[in-house]
Amino acid sequence: MRVLVTGASGALGRDVVPVLRGAGHEVRALSRVARPDQDGVSWVRGDLATGEGLVPALHDVDTVVHLASAPYRRGYTREVDVEGTRRLAADARAAGVRHLLYVSIVGADVVPWGYFRIKVQAERIVRSSGPAWTVLRATQFYSLIDAVLRAAARLPVIPYDPGIGSQAVHTGDVARRLLELLTAGPSHDVVEFGGPEVLGLREAARQWLEVSERRRVLVPVRVPGSLGAAFRAGPFVTTAEPTGTLTWREYLASHPAGA
Repeated sequence: MRVLVTGASGALGRDVVPVLRGAGHEVRALSRVARPDQDGVSWVRGDLATGEGLVPALHDVDTVVHLASAPYRRGYTREVDVEGTRRLAADARAAGVRHLLYVSIVGADVVPWGYFRIKVQAERIVRSSGPAWTVLRATQFYSLIDAVLRAAARLPVIPYDPGIGSQAVHTGDVARRLLELLTAGPSHDVVEFGGPEVLGLREAARQWLEVSERRRVLVPVRVPGSLGAAFRAGPFVTTAEPTGTLTWREYLASHPAGA
């Protein structure tokens, strides 16, 4: 089938596009800047924040895999994630797209955090104003945890809240799960997906330090207030199956810290 992927150049998109191509799908990748076609992928120019280019990008498309997001950029985040999703859903419906597959975040519906609330608003738009739909809520990506620890390691100590657990997942595993959902067709359901193991933040940081051969002191610090309480309630884990297969340690072995 012909699939339009938004956010194709992002952390998840870079794994999703080759997975879809490997399965024989015709991939059309949306970008705000012009890019040359490469490796069988047709790049088209379009901007969710303005709507420019969305109508021609959606022409003759069967499925949209909507990955694009602009986290923590204030008003621009809302323009892309909420209003951009609204534009995309409306234009997809008008174009006769049969399936809109949207990626959100496990815990977005229970954590009182601005960006998570925006993701839930986008979910509601996908569910109510577009074509047939599926929402995949994924846990945090290994690449994000890795980046946070690299930043923290600039200091001699790494703080962690001992009550917070994580079931982070590799983007390659998420890409393969998306392919399964795309193949199955619209579910009109919210599906969750996480990594193969639940780790406390201390253990995640300890493994990161061990693999990166760095020495830092791990200091327990409770995240204060209602946000900390929400984090400790376990919103970043899921009992959903299947799960990803690549462990945190395996990811670290193939992504050396500082590389």
